[in-house]
Formats: sequence, structure tokens, C-alpha cells
Amino acid sequence: MNEGEVVHALNKVGAIIFDSHVVYTSGKHGSTYINKDAVYPHTAETSRLCHALAERFAGDNIQVVIAPAIGGVILSQWLAYHLTEMNGREVLGVYAEKEGTELVSSSYGPLPPKYENAFVIKRGYDKLIAGKNVLVVEDILNTGGSARKVIDAASSVGGNIVGLGVLCNRGGITARDLSVLKLVSLIDARSPDVWDEGSCPLCERDVPINTDVGKGREFLARQRKRCKSADPY
Repeated sequence: MNEGEVVHALNKVGAIIFDSHVVYTSGKHGSTYINKDAVYPHTAETSRLCHALAERFAGDNIQVVIAPAIGGVILSQWLAYHLTEMNGREVLGVYAEKEGTELVSSSYGPLPPKYENAFVIKRGYDKLIAGKNVLVVEDILNTGGSARKVIDAASSVGGNIVGLGVLCNRGGITARDLSVLKLVSLIDARSPDVWDEGSCPLCERDVPINTDVGKGREFLARQRKRCKSADPY
């Protein structure tokens, strides 16, 4: 699949949202969004996308594919399946789980403190990874934070990280940023229409926030809380 075919597949299942007012996980606002959760119910399209990624790593002697839970588990299984078919030997599909939280930003400024989950490898999967060539897979790459944690977790149990495969690189992340030798994304969709909350032209025009995807609901809840705290009555 080329990039145009990937975009067509995502459009087919309604995964690409245009001309909206979206609040991203980072707190920034934008007009476009790729809804990864719209892809997974469609097994044929998910399989096709993972087959396209598997082709890019077919010659890299991958032995284990690992992804962050939850959605990434589906990608891990499909990629491992297609690599097994392509190379004629079993490639294992495992996942890393969220456990605990860590502070990644302070409480100063317009946004509340932000916490992210750490990732650990349990269920005996650490033993399956040790000494093996490992491919990390992720759906949407924004800051690369989750992918970085999975890479570190797999490395810490003795895995040899061969590369990172993603459906969409939305943050302009490079292999060097994540200290991997190879980074493959099916599409690069970094949008120029991304703004900080305080300078968002969509907010200035009172364009309604999309509460179906992204962090729109949380943003509106914060706005309501601020209004209540500012009202002396």
C-alpha cells in the first residue's frame, strides 16, 4: 500500500476527521484528527494496514512484535501473523501494560498537572523477549511518549529493538528522537493547523468543540470548572 491507499483505507472506515475543532492529548487544538479506534472494528482493513507495515520489516529478522495496550495489542497480533506468513517461521505477538503513573508536566499554566502511565512487560512475556529481535508497533505517533516507554521496557528485559512501525506519524517524530535504527510510518500527517489553547482561532470564532474524539470532553469540563471558580456568586 502506498500513502494514498492508506489514506483511502482510513477514510473508508471514517477514521480521518476534517474541518472539526479537536482538542489533542497534548492540550493543543486543531482541525483534523485521525481516530484510530474507528479502524479496529474493521478486521479486513486492519489486516491490510498491518500487512503493509509487515512488508517494510519482512527482511529484518523480527522474532517478537510488541505494542502498548490497549489498541496496540490488535496491531501486534496482526503484524506478528503477517510476518509469520511472510517468513515461514513463527513471530510472537505480545504487549506491554500500563502500570502506575508519573508526572510529565507541572501544574503551572493553563493546563492541569498531566500524568502518564508507565509501561511494564508482565505475564511471562519478558522471557519471550529476552535475547530476541523485537519490533515495537504503535498506532498514532504524537510525541512518541508511549512508544519510547515500550522501547525502554523491552530493552530492559533483554530485547534487541530492531525498529518501530506506526500507522500514522502525526508529530514529525524521527528514529533519532526515539533512539531506534528504523522508523516506518504508513502515513505522515503532521497538520499545520495546530494551535495552543490561548491562540486557537477556532475558539475565537466559537466553533464547537468535538467531544466524540480527542480530549474535548475534558477540555469543556475544565472550562466549566474555571467559570464556576471565577464566579463569586
